[in-house]
Parts: sequence; structure tokens; C-alpha cells
Amino acid sequence: MSASHQESSPRLAPLLRWLGLTLVLLLALQIGVVLSAADWSDEVYQQLLIERLVSQAPMGFIGLLLMLISSRLDQPASARPPIRIVVCVLSALLALAMIAVIPLGISGNQSLSGEADQNLNQKRGQLEMARQQSANPDNVKILGEQLAQAGQLPADATDEDKAKAAQEFIDKQLSQMDQQIQQAERQRNLAVNQRRFGGTLSAVVLAVALALLAIAAVL
Repeated sequence: MSASHQESSPRLAPLLRWLGLTLVLLLALQIGVVLSAADWSDEVYQQLLIERLVSQAPMGFIGLLLMLISSRLDQPASARPPIRIVVCVLSALLALAMIAVIPLGISGNQSLSGEADQNLNQKRGQLEMARQQSANPDNVKILGEQLAQAGQLPADATDEDKAKAAQEFIDKQLSQMDQQIQQAERQRNLAVNQRRFGGTLSAVVLAVALALLAIAAVL
């Protein structure tokens, strides 16, 4: 090891340690704010806790990693200094927290998907009913008369003009309803995928990474 490296390591180690401690403290504050309003029976609170844990855990992972690196630089020959024990314990606790939220994330995804499917089925049913009503000539005739009375047609409009205008109005309404259903489907798929990949799978990856960090701290 060169002389310059030996001189820089003692100065770098405390800096990394304090940076790591700062990140871990920020994680604790972020999670503490959510836990202060704990309502485990509320599904919205459960999803908020999962999102906060998954989004902030990488910051804690980096902080713990910096603390471990600082310990390796500061005491490379020491087997298990106290800071490595702290890193191991905190990493293990975070890994367990990630494992604990995985079932909550899965159940939340299923609940979200079920509610979205129910709303979509309701909208599809309304669209199908509207199509059936539009296929009835009497309904088309009544709508044509209503459009004429509302002043949306010329005063000399014939029955054929009224029927044509009514059919165009119905087709426009049906098209808008179909577009709304397609937009709702895209939003449903986006929300489910975001929770699945950005929440549940991310928690799995973080749990593995934190477990490996805990092992590395005591090796």
C-alpha cells in the first residue's frame, strides 16, 4: 500500500461514516413519520407504508454500505468492530421489513386490480346497454325529436334528417364511452404494473441486497 493511500484512508473513512449515518438517519425520519400515524387496518395506510419503505430503503442501503466501507478503510485488520455489527443488525432489520411488506403488496395489488376490473365491467355494461338502446328505432326517433325541439336542427328538418342527426349523436356518445373505457384500461394496467414492479418486486430485490449487506458486514 502506498504512503499517499495510507494517509488518505484515515481521512476518508470518517467522512464516509458520517455520510452513511446521515442517510440512515434520514431513512429513520422518513419511516418514523409514517409510523407515527399507524393504522394497520387501513389499506391506504398499508400501501403508503410500502411505497415509503421501498422508495426510501435504497437510501438506507447506500448509507449502510458507506458505513461498512468506512469501517473496512479504518480498521481493515479488525474482524468485527462495533460499526460492522451495527451495519449487520440494521441491514437485517431492513431486510426483514422488506420481506414483511411483500405479502401486503401482493394483497394490495389484487385488491386494486379487483376494484379496477369491477369499475371497467360496470362501464362496459353501460356501453352495451347504450348500444342496445341505440338499436331501437323508437329511441332514435324520440332523440331526433328532442334534438329538433332543442334547436339543434333546422325548423324544416324532415323525419329522415332527425333520424340521421340522432344516429350521429348516438354514435358520437358511444365512441366517447368506448374511448373512456380504453383509457381506464390503460390506467388500470399502469397502476397495477407500477405497484407490481415498483413495489412488490422492488421489495424482493431490496430484501436480497440488504441480506447480502448484512452478511458482508460480519465476514
